[in-house]
Amino acid sequence: MGKFVVKFKHLILTLAIILLVPSLIGTLATKVNYDMLSYLPNNMETVIGQDEFLKDFGKGAFSMIITEDLPIEEQAKLEEKIKEIPHVDTVLGFGALQNANIPPEMLPDDLYETLSKGSESLIAVFFDTSTSADETLEAVSQIRKLMDDHIYVSGMSSFIVDLKEVSNTEQLLYIVIAVTLAFIVMFALLDNWLAPIIFMVSIGVMVLINLGTNIIFGEISYVTKALSAVLQLAVTMDYSIFLWHSYREYLKEGRSNNDAMVDAIKATLSSVFGSSATTIAGFLALCFMTFTMGLDLGLVMAKGVLLGVVGSVTVLPALILTFDKVLRKLDHKPLMPNFEKISNVIVKFFPAFLIVFVAIIPPALFGYHQTNSNVNYELSSGLPSDTKTAIANAKLDKNFGLSNVHMILTSSKLDEKDTREMTSKLKEVDGVKSVLNLENIVPENVPFEVLPDQILEVFKSDKWELTLAVSEYKTASDEIAKQITEIGGIIKSYDETALLIGESSLTQDMINLTSSDFQVVNTISIIAIFIIIAIVTKSLSLPVILITVIEFAIFVNLAISYYTGTSLSFIAPICISTIQLGATVDYAILMTTRYNRERLNGKDKKAAAKEALVTSIPSILVSGTVLFAATIGVAVYSRANLISSLCMLLARGAVISIVVVPTVLAPMLMFFDPFIIRTTVGMKKLVKGAKQ
Repeated sequence: MGKFVVKFKHLILTLAIILLVPSLIGTLATKVNYDMLSYLPNNMETVIGQDEFLKDFGKGAFSMIITEDLPIEEQAKLEEKIKEIPHVDTVLGFGALQNANIPPEMLPDDLYETLSKGSESLIAVFFDTSTSADETLEAVSQIRKLMDDHIYVSGMSSFIVDLKEVSNTEQLLYIVIAVTLAFIVMFALLDNWLAPIIFMVSIGVMVLINLGTNIIFGEISYVTKALSAVLQLAVTMDYSIFLWHSYREYLKEGRSNNDAMVDAIKATLSSVFGSSATTIAGFLALCFMTFTMGLDLGLVMAKGVLLGVVGSVTVLPALILTFDKVLRKLDHKPLMPNFEKISNVIVKFFPAFLIVFVAIIPPALFGYHQTNSNVNYELSSGLPSDTKTAIANAKLDKNFGLSNVHMILTSSKLDEKDTREMTSKLKEVDGVKSVLNLENIVPENVPFEVLPDQILEVFKSDKWELTLAVSEYKTASDEIAKQITEIGGIIKSYDETALLIGESSLTQDMINLTSSDFQVVNTISIIAIFIIIAIVTKSLSLPVILITVIEFAIFVNLAISYYTGTSLSFIAPICISTIQLGATVDYAILMTTRYNRERLNGKDKKAAAKEALVTSIPSILVSGTVLFAATIGVAVYSRANLISSLCMLLARGAVISIVVVPTVLAPMLMFFDPFIIRTTVGMKKLVKGAKQ
């Protein structure tokens, strides 16, 4: 393959340039999904309920709108204007009741007080399209424009409008920030001024091809779109650096540039097999999440890593050979210090490092297992407080004491007496402020037919009757979880087919799913990476040691979040447990491979460990620092909490792994040396010298 790449380098570059065109088209044509709740499995009762609501009632998304300083006549006019907006199905507020000849004062006191506070009133709006549909988002934007200074739109669709705006504004800057900071690191730590630019061009081509080929999935999540380029840059830079170092080493041996590149490609393919396989395995483990956003991110990133490997042995060698004469003139001395002294300290005092390692394990494990107490599942809190949805939500909470609206579907054939009894019980549930349905609007013994069709059709279809239960509890809180369980029990006791839907119910399902997903994904990634390391190292003991070291780094990373009280977005711990393991176990493989080589060359365990440290730390430092640089800037800059918290964990994980691998793995290799040489293929001949 090396000979092929060298011979057809110009053809390879030409093909790369040609592929950029369809890749760019594919990138722009790939739809982006901003609705996290849409990744719940279709067979969940809440998802089935949402589908039934849209199918039978013709209602999908739901929003609460706050109006300020509007007389009831003006509010009635506003509601009429809202109803004229395409894909607005139903508008229910004081204006609609007035138009239906139902004076608001006739409403039950608890309901009237829920919908009105001083000069502010609430309007419920139902759309005939789903929460994240383009039509719904456009309708929300148009509602905001009607009377921007006097109305505030809340709800998941409104949140998605703001999230989309923030994401579209920031995503290009994520790449700019990551590339800029990675450049700074590489200019400082590598030995050539032009090489980092060539690396970025090569990786940039493969990033764009990865983004373009996402069109085969139809759509990707906004998290995947925002992070895939940054993560691909961060985790595949190693392959470029390895090829560069191999190429330069062969040149120093006096070979021609073509011959040196042929051998460098061969060496790179042989060496990056293990590291790329573990990284791909880490990402593919995300595909086993029941919450299918993991499948989305996992497939895109696994494809990105594979393309990164391909780029490092095709596009990059072609670029290096094309600009070889210029590259040779732009060498400089890297700012990399000599690591011989620190290596001597680690080897000499390795029992002390192991004691510190053992001492840190209990608090790290405790903090790791407490991570769930710091996880934030409230999606609408993932944006800055100055966004329009955040302002609307704050007003709902502060002025109305209202945080959620549960939507309950019961059979339209349910006896009216039972429905009234159910309604009374729902009002008694802790945190339920009021309940709105036909039975609560029309007095007992008065037929529903007295209501105008525009009100009747809001609450009843041929199959279902709708009840709205207004809650003062926040989404994803312990209180709302208890409330959902209690409400579910009440409605099922009257109608076994009843369905409880809405943002809080969907979020609660997401909490339950992702909690179990965390364990499943973590287990699968460990097993897969264990198998890969066992194949690469031909050992049964080394996979245990290497995974233990990196898992320890992950425990420390997540424990820091717990001890500092840092709130994490719900997806962050799941992703970090696989991404950090897959991306940074490479450092451990690199050091272990060198240690084994030195032992087989006749060195005792201390000399082998020192050589492994001296030669591996520079590579670990460059790779880890690039990963840190590519993610820390995005973590600090991003206003989307989900993106920011995941990138912060990745940045911190890179630093922790840079420290942990040399200070923990090297001592463990020395401590377990007798066991390693007995359980590793090709090393049993060292058994006699195991006590050296």
